[in-house]
Amino acid sequence: MDKNTITGLVLIAILLVGFSFLSRPSQEQLEAQQRYYDSIAQVQQREEALKAKSEAALANEKETGVVDSTALFFEARKGTASLVTIQNNLAEIKVDTKGGRIASATLKEYMGQDKTTPVTLFSGDDASMNFLFYNKKETIQTEDLYFTAVNRTDSTVTMRLSADSASYIDFTYTMHNDTYLVDFTIRAVNMEGKLAATNNYVDIEWAQRARQIEKGYTYENRLSELTYKMTGEGTDYLSANNNDEKEISGRLDWIAFKNQFFSSVFLADADFEKAKIASKMEPQGSGYIKDYSAEMSTRFDPTGKEATQLFFYFGPNHYKTLTALDKGRDEKWELNRLVYLGWPVVRQINQWFTINIFDWLSGWGLGMGIVLLLMTLIVKAVVFPATWKTYMSSAKMRVLKPKIDEINKKYPKQEDAMKKQQEVMGLYSQYGVSPMGGCLPMLIQFPILMALFMFVPSAIELRQQSFLWADDLSTYDAFINFPFHIPFLGSHLSLFCLLMTVTNILNTKYMMQQQDTGANPQMAAMKWMSYLMPIMFLFVLNDYPSGLNYYYFISTLISVVTTLIMRKTTNEEQLLAQLEANKKDPKKMKKTGFAARLEAMQKQQEQMMKERQNKK
Repeated sequence: MDKNTITGLVLIAILLVGFSFLSRPSQEQLEAQQRYYDSIAQVQQREEALKAKSEAALANEKETGVVDSTALFFEARKGTASLVTIQNNLAEIKVDTKGGRIASATLKEYMGQDKTTPVTLFSGDDASMNFLFYNKKETIQTEDLYFTAVNRTDSTVTMRLSADSASYIDFTYTMHNDTYLVDFTIRAVNMEGKLAATNNYVDIEWAQRARQIEKGYTYENRLSELTYKMTGEGTDYLSANNNDEKEISGRLDWIAFKNQFFSSVFLADADFEKAKIASKMEPQGSGYIKDYSAEMSTRFDPTGKEATQLFFYFGPNHYKTLTALDKGRDEKWELNRLVYLGWPVVRQINQWFTINIFDWLSGWGLGMGIVLLLMTLIVKAVVFPATWKTYMSSAKMRVLKPKIDEINKKYPKQEDAMKKQQEVMGLYSQYGVSPMGGCLPMLIQFPILMALFMFVPSAIELRQQSFLWADDLSTYDAFINFPFHIPFLGSHLSLFCLLMTVTNILNTKYMMQQQDTGANPQMAAMKWMSYLMPIMFLFVLNDYPSGLNYYYFISTLISVVTTLIMRKTTNEEQLLAQLEANKKDPKKMKKTGFAARLEAMQKQQEQMMKERQNKK
């Protein structure tokens, strides 16, 4: 093979590789192709599911008196879709005559990002709802049928699906003043022989693309999740950070399509069964957060003797508003679980302390920035006894530092580390000082400090409330916007988050000065880690609500000031003299706890070293 031939083959190979690279589909094309295949698969799955449901519903039906569903609802298959509006003083609902479903939900007292237009949870094709009934021939799907609006008032409408003049299925929607709850009943009238008599349930398919209602996609996405409550048990939810789906064998009280501050909830008096739920992520910039869907069944009487009682809740995730819905109910819905208040202990503190104090302060007519400031001061006052004990434990260790340094000089070698540690612990025991003395008070105050940290992001009262330079305390306060995206940080820098970081570094500095006893060889590494943590928080909390960063900033600033005051007002010479006065005779001391275990370990180590030397 000559040189020209080799050159030609190389060029051909380059051309083939280049052509393959250039002709490969783009990422967008691949995603579009995948969506196409997924849609086909979903259609196939849905057809198979419908077939199975229909077969199960009709398994025990006799063939006598067969009625053709096409003839049964022939007139209902033709019509023109129109919207019927009902409302109360809080919300406006639009019901579509095609499918008889709620097509739009608007909340009058809450504004969108423009602060002029009321919040609309969904409208148009954002949501769908399909009810599946069964007769002896096929499945009847309400999404394909046209209803007639009857018995209409400003707050009530009945959507009627007529088989003939005397036989029909009614969907009745009723709203009452001062509540976001919508009563929804399904009743069959003279449908005997037209619906499967053995089928005492109705299948429901419900879906909604949850809109991005708030400015910050990242944090709203984190708090937007499909949530449900098991009958007689607590609540659970699908993943907020990934696509997720689940089949639930038990009974459910309700299913909620949740945003950060608002939710669409479907509730059943007779509970839901055979639920299959799914949550899919929506890309940032699409105008949506999640794509929710749910399939379930509930009790239905085809004879019409008993109506199916259901409810919708389209409203804010406000703790007391949701709690009030349980008033007078024997079986509590516990919709207040939609408001995330932290882990069990922290949640209890928020329920009985934080929320009530917050509402009390808000009732004075103060701005939300001032309310958060006062809340922080109250929390700091509550935990001050524990803070004082933590500080005094650190101060005692600090005044003993010269004595610790002498022990360090006495045992400079690494092999004497056990002896050094034992003597240090003995010294602490003499003076009645515990290195862990500050840990228990810190653990006690931690849940209280965390309570407000968990409450603020879920407090809808902070939504669109301004303070200083922040025009909305429920989202980030960007004072610098970058023309590019910085990994982990985003495309902006929040001022309250930056101030929080600076004060956290200052607080760390003072805390390290108090805790530096020189006894721990790993202290230098711990110092660097302590300074690194605030920097990490800058990246983590930059997208968080400005109200949360403001609270963290104020809380940390108060900690710094408190530490300085306590440091200035503490006479360390008097403290050392007091420790000397309370000093115990080492001969009379009984070694217990950590000191005793340390001595035992030392003896064991010495025995092992002797055995090694003997072997040599």
